[in-house]
Amino acid sequence: MQAFALTLDRFLDHAAKWSPDVEVITAGEGGVIDRAGYAELRRHSLRASAVLADLGVRKGDRIATLAWNTRAHVEAWYAIMGMGAVCHTLNPRLTEAQLASMVGQSQARIIIASTDLAPLARRVAARTPSLERVLTIDAPANGPSTDALEPMIVAAAGEGVWGAFDETTPSGLCFTSGTTGAPKGVTYTHRSSFLHTLRLLQADVMAITASDTVLAAVPMFHANAWGLPFAAPAAGARLVLPGRELDGASLGRLINAEAVTVAVGIATVWLGLVEHLDATGGATPTLERVIVGGAPMAPALMERIEQRLGVSVQTSWGMTELSPLGTCAPPHDPARTAQVSGRPAFGVDLLLTDAEGRPLPQQRGVEGHLRVRGAAVVERYFGDPESATDGDGWFATGDLARIDAGGDLVITGRAKDLIKSGGEWINPAEIEAVINEHPSVSLAAVIGRPDPKWGERPVLVIQTRDAGQATDEDILSPLRGRVAPWWIPDAIIRLEQMPLASTGKIDKMRLRVDYGGC
Repeated sequence: MQAFALTLDRFLDHAAKWSPDVEVITAGEGGVIDRAGYAELRRHSLRASAVLADLGVRKGDRIATLAWNTRAHVEAWYAIMGMGAVCHTLNPRLTEAQLASMVGQSQARIIIASTDLAPLARRVAARTPSLERVLTIDAPANGPSTDALEPMIVAAAGEGVWGAFDETTPSGLCFTSGTTGAPKGVTYTHRSSFLHTLRLLQADVMAITASDTVLAAVPMFHANAWGLPFAAPAAGARLVLPGRELDGASLGRLINAEAVTVAVGIATVWLGLVEHLDATGGATPTLERVIVGGAPMAPALMERIEQRLGVSVQTSWGMTELSPLGTCAPPHDPARTAQVSGRPAFGVDLLLTDAEGRPLPQQRGVEGHLRVRGAAVVERYFGDPESATDGDGWFATGDLARIDAGGDLVITGRAKDLIKSGGEWINPAEIEAVINEHPSVSLAAVIGRPDPKWGERPVLVIQTRDAGQATDEDILSPLRGRVAPWWIPDAIIRLEQMPLASTGKIDKMRLRVDYGGC
């Protein structure tokens, strides 16, 4: 067989040759839409590689990006990865200190930032000796800055050189969200992300085809944007990028204007779209599927999204350490439920163990600690000489899970979230699943609070829909008979706005600090 390195530049090469005019669409401020075919996008990316090479970037160098979901950001990805450098995506919702810490670890030399994020990028650069330069993209209509990348691309003498390196070369770096602990860096390779892309495209996973128009609401700075900037060009699908506007009104306009068929993002994004449509009486008739992940979904929310949008919701489970997809419910599965995260696609395997890591003798129908291994699963964290896996290559996810008789994964909680009360364990996820069914509750989280008698007791934190009309007993009564009596929270804390981490998950670390006495 021929030698054929599995490098990520091949996806854009393929799209430019076989789907040259298929568009990548970016929504800008004021309703401005930017369009570029895959062939044009590839030309820009190659010239951007030439610019970076002229600035001294070489294979293995880390180049950071601090940007929204835009065509220019996609071009930067391919420009960096195609030349063998490492794209270190940064989350603009983090603090200056957090970003500086991550860049300090990666030793990135250049940061490419959306124009509106350039002031933040420069403050990070001032705190990070390794950063030599800030380049800006997504310039506003009133003119680019002196550090704008686009004029450099136009003036470039030629194109960069892609490929010509081993497929195990690092391609990307992303730090975990830090919702349960300090963020850790995960390095992706060309081979791992290439194989992950093939996993996404399987018929029982995302099943993206050339007839689809895919809206990537999941941020490009979070876990490879779930692989969509690779999967869409691989399939020849139109790729729609919302920029920084993820409110319901903006998404509704974009979905209808571009006839989006598949939308991908966390559940809270689609809740915002549903609430906008409820308020305006609108609809999204072209939308067929919504793929959600990030956190377990409330059954009532899944039903509401499906009925209001007229779509099939595909639940999924994954982690930054898995590139990120682990499991996904098949498209249009009549047996799907909100609690089920689907089956593992070929290329990833699951194992349930006890708390000490010993495999459970029975793998179906029992709860255990979830471990995973595969070609796109982390082996060690960035900068850590110690392996993150056990002797058999299994990575401990920190999740508690059950695998049903059909092989579907059900995440039942986080091991770190468990509350030990009177020597017995309470699983917050089981309580949250019941509370989330209540029509008055938008979001719910259960945390532990120190107790002089029991050690810890559960406290329920909620964000309500009806300005607090439901009483505490109204909220707690559905738990009676469904969980053990001593699991029922001792108190309810009502918030106007639930604190969310940068990835859209409920920030339990902050809740514990603010309301858990930690």
